[in-house]
Amino acid sequence: MQVERWRSENREQKSDRKSTMHDMDYRKLDVYQRAHALFPKIYRLVRTWKQIDQREIGSQIIRAANSIHANIAEGSNKSVPDFKRYISIAIGSCDELVSHINDAVSIGLVNSIIGEQLVDDYRIVDKQLTRLKQHWK
Repeated sequence: MQVERWRSENREQKSDRKSTMHDMDYRKLDVYQRAHALFPKIYRLVRTWKQIDQREIGSQIIRAANSIHANIAEGSNKSVPDFKRYISIAIGSCDELVSHINDAVSIGLVNSIIGEQLVDDYRIVDKQLTRLKQHWK
């Protein structure tokens, strides 16, 4: 699992002191990399819509997609309980985003095939976040 691999690498680098959340490089987490890589796809998709749709549902979609990796980054410099709280917020943003994507498909803003792929991608992110929260100590 990625959490264990990260801890192992940090133990080797910092064997003389206790590892803390402050030592973590969130950019090495698979879930951060995946969520960060998906964000531009969401952004570019929304920017193809009419202005009214970009302002309404589009802005909510962009904010939710951005919030996922941003909360991982922000929480990484916090205590373990706080980090888990930030991961919970990221999970909520992921669920919100999936709901908005489904809405966008249902009103014809997003092709159903593209919508299904995005939902599948964000379900993977959601599962990764859930595992990270459960296994982080």
